[in-house]
Amino acid sequence: MRAVAVNAFGADPQLMELPQPEPGSGEVLVRLAAAGLNPVDWKLADGAFGDAVQAAFPLVLGTDGAGEVVAVGSGVRRFTVGDPVFGQFQRPDRGGGSYAEFAVAEEGAIALAARSVTYATSAAVPTAGMTAYNLVEETRIGEGRRVLIVGATGGVGTFATQLAAGRGAEVIATARPSKAELMRTLGAAETVDHTAGPVADQVLAAHPDGVDVLIDMTSDAAGFVELTRTVRDGGVAVSLIGSADADVLTEHNLRGFNFVNRPSPQLLEILAGHLDAGRLTVLVGLEVPLEGAPQALAASRTGRAQGKTVLAI
Repeated sequence: MRAVAVNAFGADPQLMELPQPEPGSGEVLVRLAAAGLNPVDWKLADGAFGDAVQAAFPLVLGTDGAGEVVAVGSGVRRFTVGDPVFGQFQRPDRGGGSYAEFAVAEEGAIALAARSVTYATSAAVPTAGMTAYNLVEETRIGEGRRVLIVGATGGVGTFATQLAAGRGAEVIATARPSKAELMRTLGAAETVDHTAGPVADQVLAAHPDGVDVLIDMTSDAAGFVELTRTVRDGGVAVSLIGSADADVLTEHNLRGFNFVNRPSPQLLEILAGHLDAGRLTVLVGLEVPLEGAPQALAASRTGRAQGKTVLAI
């Protein structure tokens, strides 16, 4: 089968011909139609997670994917051959990933795909969608809450904006002027141009009483502390990149944490339901063939990729 893989951490991703995997007990073999690209894919290829990740080489890249079940291992009860599915396929210890014509997933890592959207759309959802859903849940966003989302135009941010607005929250999203209208169509009540000056100053000028929740996807430790000025006494501040300091938050009488995602098949089913009900818009910015994955990964590294990139397999 064709797959995009690396032969060692730090090596350049290449299109390779590899053996088709076989499902073991509790596993499902999927013929993939599309794979979603996430920054974690090139970070894994770089060996950025150190000893925390044990990998077998060649290591097929890619976490997110969607396609059709072609075989099931013993003990699998939730799926049968022919089912359309989406979910997470990265198995570093087995050398497996979603940038391939076929991939094996644990039964609990996938769910039935939404019927109303393409495989390409479904493949763009799992990691970013589950992250956003968990964020909204864990920060207890709901009716009447004012939420500041920093990094709102990214994959997680666009989902979080929609999910928070769908629960009745007032969302303030950071966005360049060229993306402001898009973010409002996704549910943001207003946008803040992060290139026009300090975000905290702009938010407090418009809302002197501050926000209830800060979700920060981009700032370093110093930047995160600066943004917590916008959060009301007793509010919530969350960092997605490990920038939150519990002691500092306590000093400011804020509840907060460094977010750690907890994926589950139940979350995937919820997201598929949102897609079928038309409550979730997926922004696919670029669709490229499998052989274009190395160039797409390079573009993702620069941070200038527009929208979600999906590989057509």
